[in-house]
Amino acid sequence: MYSEKRKLGNIGEDVAVNKLKNDGFAILNRNYLKKWGEIDIVARGTDGLIHFIEVKSVSRATLSNGAKGNVAHGTFRPEENVTREKLIKLQRVIQSWLLEYKYDGEWQIDVASVALDTKRRVGRVEMIWRVY
Repeated sequence: MYSEKRKLGNIGEDVAVNKLKNDGFAILNRNYLKKWGEIDIVARGTDGLIHFIEVKSVSRATLSNGAKGNVAHGTFRPEENVTREKLIKLQRVIQSWLLEYKYDGEWQIDVASVALDTKRRVGRVEMIWRVY
């Protein structure tokens, strides 16, 4: 059984994947998992680059109940949870992906910030390109 947080994350990833596909991205992997971490989405962009995408989601219920954590001007910004430590951990998993798939080209780390309406399973995705 999934926790509420995991359910929210899964819905957010689905919404982000749909947006990426609509924008012409090819989804290569979802939830690429190693003991030392996970990559939410690996996609090839229309630019030819490999994009390693960290998805951060928040529900409208969380927003209306007063989000705990990062609040900027009264708005919860899920992307602020992509900390320096998270990026370092993510880079280690990315190195595993690069070796496993024998990829030696250009790549970048991006963040998909997703604000969700969980009842309707829809959301608004804001992409933050090239965070690393």
